[in-house]
Amino acid sequence: MPGADLRALVEYLVRGLVDDPGAVGVRATERDRLVIIEIRVAAGDLGKVIGRRGRIVGAIRTLARAAALPDGRRVIVEIVQ
Repeated sequence: MPGADLRALVEYLVRGLVDDPGAVGVRATERDRLVIIEIRVAAGDLGKVIGRRGRIVGAIRTLARAAALPDGRRVIVEIVQ
């Protein structure tokens, strides 16, 4: 599966933040050296993943980018509903 290690990292982080970890869905697609990770959470948990002024999702994006650097990949993390 493309970007499986990055997907697993993001899923682990998001499941630890939310009240309903069973509703968390994380999908990764890879094109060339770009990995796009899409996060889906329950509507009530959306604010917990975004955080104040987007700080939580910003931190998740930073960690995903840092994890992708050794492989020379770029990462985009999106929250979709």
